[in-house]
Amino acid sequence: MLLGDDFFADPDALYRRLREEAPVARVVTPIGVRAWIVTRYEDARPALNDARLSKDGRTVAEVVQQHAGAPIRQEEFANSLVEHMLNTDPPDHTRLRRLVNRAFTVRAVARMRPRIVEIAERLADSMAAHGPEVDLFDEFAFPLPMTVICELLGVAEEHREDFRAWSTTLLSSAGPQERSAAARAMAAFLAALVAEKGEHPADDMLSAIVAASEDGDSLSTNEAISMAFLLLIAGHETTVNLIGNGTLALLRHPDQRAALLAAPDLVPNAVEEFLRYDGPINLATLRFTTAPVEIGGTEIPAGEIVLVSLIGANRDPQRYERAAELDVTRDASGHVAFGYGVHHCLGAPLARLEGEIAFRTLLARFPDMELAAEPETLTWRDTSLIRGLHRLPVRI
Repeated sequence: MLLGDDFFADPDALYRRLREEAPVARVVTPIGVRAWIVTRYEDARPALNDARLSKDGRTVAEVVQQHAGAPIRQEEFANSLVEHMLNTDPPDHTRLRRLVNRAFTVRAVARMRPRIVEIAERLADSMAAHGPEVDLFDEFAFPLPMTVICELLGVAEEHREDFRAWSTTLLSSAGPQERSAAARAMAAFLAALVAEKGEHPADDMLSAIVAASEDGDSLSTNEAISMAFLLLIAGHETTVNLIGNGTLALLRHPDQRAALLAAPDLVPNAVEEFLRYDGPINLATLRFTTAPVEIGGTEIPAGEIVLVSLIGANRDPQRYERAAELDVTRDASGHVAFGYGVHHCLGAPLARLEGEIAFRTLLARFPDMELAAEPETLTWRDTSLIRGLHRLPVRI
């Protein structure tokens, strides 16, 4: 079964069928890699935390090559950007996460609220000035989390559009030359930035990460560069598409928007429902089996690629009643939009806070916002990792 264009536009159409007919199924990814896909909640959640499903970046490229229909050119940037905790297993993962964990505590994130509110209000002012029709991504959904993460890491404003272009290319199905060029440019910039933070530390998170030390342990230069890469990509892509997907959901469900306008204190709960209903991550990052693993009654041999569907799990009617419906009053706890287990998203508290502030701001400032395009004309990004639109034209 090939994951093609229809899959990008409406992945849940496939997941609905697979959950009933083949909850653990063989598929071929858009780049021609044979893999297993897991779509039921009861299988997906434990799979995300199964130590036999490895994320070791040093080996996964070899496993991918073994399951490709044709040789896949490996991008030349691999070593400089992959030594982060998303590509490691314990105990390496435990060590890396421990060294950066303090920056993302709930208390540390809560201190960011006034500044995020200030950024959101400024962007809403810009939307109002550029209206009545604007692209929500250009005016709000992209610059809000990008400004926040760049300020946290100490990245100058003039480089932020570069990061948007690099990130979009890296997370698309662009050819290897384009992806390599984007990655080399990002790696070179981050290497220079890490060196600067080491020599001239400032009051920002990247300086703290570069200087992080515990029991004589610290990050290597490549690890610091890779961690900066992960935080920049993950620190804005998830929130950009949380805002975009959630706004589209509200515009297509006016009764749910009315409920939030009538009871703004529901917004934090609504953010959890947006994450469950149409979260920013479609398929979790690659895992491969280090031993035979039985999932959902299917035995997967060692050395196989496994894709865990976060959207499929979150829309599973066996876990959530009326799972295909948006309900901002629902108890959406237990969703796996941020993963589960040891690889649960480190930046989840920050994404939740940004999402809450974003939706409070948009609802308060633009209560009559409308979709400025027919829903069927909206196009989705051609990546199996990110679930997000190219544009979201709105009328304010």
